[in-house]
Amino acid sequence: MGIDLGIIKQYGNLELLARQMVEGFITGLHKSPYHGFSVEFAEHRLYNTGESTRHIDWKVFAKSDRLYTKRYEEETNLRCQIVIDNSSSMYYPEKDYGKIRFSILAAACLAHMLQKQRDAVGITTFAEGIEWASQVKSTPSHVHNLFLKLQHLLDTVPERKKTSAASVLHQIADKINRRSLVVIFSDMMDNLSEQGEIFAALQHLKHNHHEVLLFHVLDKKTETDFAFADRTYEFIDLESGEKVKLSPTQVRQYYQERIQQQFQDLKLRCGQYKIDFIEADIGQSLDQILLAYLIKRGKMS
Repeated sequence: MGIDLGIIKQYGNLELLARQMVEGFITGLHKSPYHGFSVEFAEHRLYNTGESTRHIDWKVFAKSDRLYTKRYEEETNLRCQIVIDNSSSMYYPEKDYGKIRFSILAAACLAHMLQKQRDAVGITTFAEGIEWASQVKSTPSHVHNLFLKLQHLLDTVPERKKTSAASVLHQIADKINRRSLVVIFSDMMDNLSEQGEIFAALQHLKHNHHEVLLFHVLDKKTETDFAFADRTYEFIDLESGEKVKLSPTQVRQYYQERIQQQFQDLKLRCGQYKIDFIEADIGQSLDQILLAYLIKRGKMS
C-alpha cells in the first residue's frame, strides 16, 4: 500500500510524523514474516549460534520464543551518511513533488531509527554540487537539527537545478574518513553519457570500504511504465526546461526499452560492486526502505 505524500505537508511536523511511521512499521514487523527484526534497537540483537549464552535475555525469550542477547552501547557504533539528490528531476511529479518528498520522509524515518539505535547519522544534499552537509553525530540535539533541515527542504520552493551525481559521490567518498553506511536517495537521472562516471563513483565508495544502500527513487507508473493516456502532452525536462509535444503511443515502446535498459545496467553494476540496489517506487509504502536498512544494519553488526 502506498503513502499519501500530501499528508507530509498537512501534518506540519516531520519529526513527529517520522516517529509515528517508524513505530507503526516496527509494530507491523511483529506480525510479519520478518518479526526476527522486531528490533529492541540498542538493547538487543539476535543470538548467533556458537556465541556465549552468558548475555542471552531469557525474559525476552519467554515472550518471543526467540533468542536475543543484550547489546552493549560500544557495539552500536554504526556511522551512517544519508545522501539526498535535490536536483530538479527529483521534484517530479510537479503536482506533489513526489520523489523529493518521498526521499525526505524516508530520510527522516531512517534518522529516527538510527537515533533509537544510538548510531551516528549525518545528511548531505546535492544537485550540481554538495548543497549542505551536516556532521555525523548521535546526540538528540544533532538529530533534532537534522529534522529541522529536512523540514526546511520540504518547505522550500524548488529552483531549476541539474544534477552531477558522479562528482558529488566522489567528493563524499573522499570526505568520509571512517567506514560508514552510505544511504543514497536519487533517481539517478544523469545523462546516459555519464553513466560510466556514476559507476566509477559508486565503485569509489566501495573501494573506501563503505557499505552502500542505493534507493532508486522513481514514479514507476509514469517513469518506467509510461502509463499516460493516449492524447497529446507537452513534456518538459525539469532540469533543462526543454519542451516537446507528442502522443505517448508514438514513443512508448522505444522509451520503455531505453529506460529499462538504463535501469537494468545500473542494477547489474551495483550487483557487481556489492552495492544494495533497491527500487523505491513512490507509489509504494516506506516499509521497503526501512526493512532494507534493517537488513543491511544487521549484516554490519
